[in-house]
Amino acid sequence: MAPASHTSGLTDTDILIDATHSVADAIAFLTTQQALSGLQISIISAMELVIGCRNRTELGRAQQFLQRITLLPISRTASQTAYQLMESFYLSHGLLMPDAFIAATALEYGLTLYTKNVRHFQMIPPLTAVRPY
Repeated sequence: MAPASHTSGLTDTDILIDATHSVADAIAFLTTQQALSGLQISIISAMELVIGCRNRTELGRAQQFLQRITLLPISRTASQTAYQLMESFYLSHGLLMPDAFIAATALEYGLTLYTKNVRHFQMIPPLTAVRPY
């Protein structure tokens, strides 16, 4: 799937977490994204990284990492789209709120969503979700 990493996209939290656990494929993917098109994540993914911090040292590392990337905000449009996605897919597919916001952000900006959890997003027809490794 190497060609997919050449497309501008939105990186999901699971890939960021892999990188913090020194998963070589995640680090290589993030490095390539940063070099080619800049690394972009949803503000929701940034919040999920903060939630995963167990102490101030980890929070400091997360803050340093987040300074080097583009955080895409949740707009009014993305909020409405996320709500519609929840109405459509919560009961049938178990779509969770963070995933709905991340998907809505990718849709708003016309970005491919890079995630290891493609199944969390496969039911959203206009969204392109790709597992990069």
